[in-house]
Amino acid sequence: MGRLTAGQRLLPSFLIIGAQRCGTTSLYRALARHPLILKPVLHKGVHYFDVAYDRGLPWYRAHFPLRARTARLAHRYGCRPQAFESSPYYLFHPLAGPRIARDLPGVKLIVLVRDPVERAFSAHAHELARGFETEPDFARAVELEEERLAGAEDALRACPHSVSHAHRHHAYLARGRYAEQLARLEPLFGRDRLLVLDSGRFFADPEVVYDRVLEFLGLPHLGDPRFERHNARPRPAPMPGPLRRELAGRFEEPDARLSPWLGAEPSWRR
Repeated sequence: MGRLTAGQRLLPSFLIIGAQRCGTTSLYRALARHPLILKPVLHKGVHYFDVAYDRGLPWYRAHFPLRARTARLAHRYGCRPQAFESSPYYLFHPLAGPRIARDLPGVKLIVLVRDPVERAFSAHAHELARGFETEPDFARAVELEEERLAGAEDALRACPHSVSHAHRHHAYLARGRYAEQLARLEPLFGRDRLLVLDSGRFFADPEVVYDRVLEFLGLPHLGDPRFERHNARPRPAPMPGPLRRELAGRFEEPDARLSPWLGAEPSWRR
């Protein structure tokens, strides 16, 4: 039914594109309660621009609300509704940015970032729980990362509709080099269409960050947002202190490059 009515459906005005394990689900659910922000019909993340691009734009459109609904909302609130989705692999996938820029001209992008060491540790627990990781020891998984990811990005570029299991599920440290990924997007979208949020601040002061998102989107404050943590994973043991310090040292320079995007030093570096 969605495909049959694809021409009558909205395309997203904005996307939450990452990073994985940085609070994207929590922000998604808070925004989805706004009466002028319309989530996908079935799933939080459609994953069209990373792993399903071969299905075509009508398939993507089929996931979003009908224009007739948005016309009613616009009449009621005096402001145009906006559709969105949240697929946190978009930020890291090398082809997602150009695809988004080509198919969604004018779209705005929201990125959440988190302490990259904690993000990596959380991602490992997440992938292990879902069965996509077979190495139970986080330190060993980090050691294996470079070997696992070797050539993966080049292979994705060479075969645009291919999928790399390692690139998607085992990039623990690579996904935390946020400034590299943002630099890849800046020429495509410009900084005015990229909003980068510190998830530490979002969880500490969600109302302020939520209002900043609405301002970025040009939407009024309506509805009753709820701010809750979602998708937290229990961990069998804390990260060893020496490993944490060693990994934090690796991120000193990448974190420094992130500061201009946030307009402040990252919360985990203060």
